[in-house]
Amino acid sequence: MELRAISKRFGGAVVLENFSLNLEEGRVCLFGPSGCGKTTLMRILAGLEKADGGEVVGMAGKRIAYMFQEDRLLPWATALENVALVSDEKRAAKWLAGLGLEEAMDKKPRELSGGMQRRVALARALAYEGDVLLLDEPFKGLDEELKSKAIALVKDRFKGGLMILVTHDAKEAEALAERIYYLAGPPLTLVKP
Repeated sequence: MELRAISKRFGGAVVLENFSLNLEEGRVCLFGPSGCGKTTLMRILAGLEKADGGEVVGMAGKRIAYMFQEDRLLPWATALENVALVSDEKRAAKWLAGLGLEEAMDKKPRELSGGMQRRVALARALAYEGDVLLLDEPFKGLDEELKSKAIALVKDRFKGGLMILVTHDAKEAEALAERIYYLAGPPLTLVKP
């Protein structure tokens, strides 16, 4: 997959300007401070935001699993139902159990802690089994033990295709990614580590 001269403005603010990057298959991290443009780039990759200029090559026909910065759970649905929206109940239950949520499957989001809601959102992204997995700050709100368990599960699940992790946490980047791209901005730019 390739990003070719991507540009994006919001009003007078330049978020991306002629940003290019080749993304080979594997576990990749876009690492940089909050507000530098990482999420905007992810939304363009997923087709949720239109670039003002440039093109994304290699995404046509790919199934994209996206975990947003916000959990985006349906408030009237249980944890199991939220994950089963993209899968079947058996697989949904497997992912929830893998993230330590066996006892929470029948609970609605308002009955779950913030960290539990985050894990339900991660289970949903993993259960979709897309060709491309986009994870935007997936481990925020998780303690170190839960974070380690979630990272191990993601590594185990995603053995092929392309996974892109967005984070500003160096430990998460080093634990999960095979390649780390260090970013600054706006406008978003590649920097040397």
